[in-house]
Amino acid sequence: MHNNTTTNYKSGFVSIIGRPNVGKSTFLNRVIGQKIAIMSDKPQTTRNKIQGVYTQDDAQIVFIDTPGIHKPKHKLGDFMMKVAQNTLKEVDLVLFMINAKEGLGKGDEFIIEKLKETSTPVYLVINKIDEVHPDDLLPLMETYKALYPFKEIVPISALQGNNVEVLLDQIKKFLPEGPQYYPADQVTDHPERFIVAELIREKVLHLTREEVPHSIAVAIDSMKKRENKDMVDIQATVVVERDSQKGIVIGKQGKVLKEVGQKARVDIEALLGSKVFLELWVKVQKDWRNKQSQLRDFGFNENEY
Repeated sequence: MHNNTTTNYKSGFVSIIGRPNVGKSTFLNRVIGQKIAIMSDKPQTTRNKIQGVYTQDDAQIVFIDTPGIHKPKHKLGDFMMKVAQNTLKEVDLVLFMINAKEGLGKGDEFIIEKLKETSTPVYLVINKIDEVHPDDLLPLMETYKALYPFKEIVPISALQGNNVEVLLDQIKKFLPEGPQYYPADQVTDHPERFIVAELIREKVLHLTREEVPHSIAVAIDSMKKRENKDMVDIQATVVVERDSQKGIVIGKQGKVLKEVGQKARVDIEALLGSKVFLELWVKVQKDWRNKQSQLRDFGFNENEY
């Protein structure tokens, strides 16, 4: 751990919020340099507080990617909303990320209303500036400035890296003096099981596209290192809400599930740094999102927040 008695070490917690598809995961992955946040063009794929830890000699920024702040439609939505609002209160700084190309949307106005309820300072981060003409940025900034007193407004391209360093420097300047919370080589505080589950879930969503909605969960049944071998055995279950979804996830002659397994295994091996033997099952659990007890089984535990 860093000894911060001799230097002015800066550290703190930063929450990234924004509508779906504004590039929060792309930003996190660029900064942390590892694929820790699930990458998907579908909304609300990140459901737990994935933390990316960015460590330097003079500072440590702990990023918290809150579950989408969105209008809840069912119990899972209510729960995620509560988590998101609690998170905003417990961080040092909020990054409100928007998509330069899409401009102000209903979802942004909803988020701004939520931001007004908290006293945490907020930076407006305008992402995807590589997709718009520079002349369009100023009016966009003015529109948002009129709605909320942002501490800073920083335009970036998370995909290409433009201005990302500038944003990190701004954050560092702003953070209070404090300890190094995590070891320098730790990029996320989530148990590996959670990230493994998210990587599998990402592949299912990606390969089934529009056919399977977000009503899927992945439960890791077991994860064990083989004795005297550089091999980790993982058994996981993909939980869907309907029989028809089960068929789609498995695919003709098991083709889809096989591809899910192959693609997930590549990412999991990179994460764990060892060979992986992955076995996948698909199970139907009707209407699991509205059954609070089952939500708890899948790690959406209200008491943790």
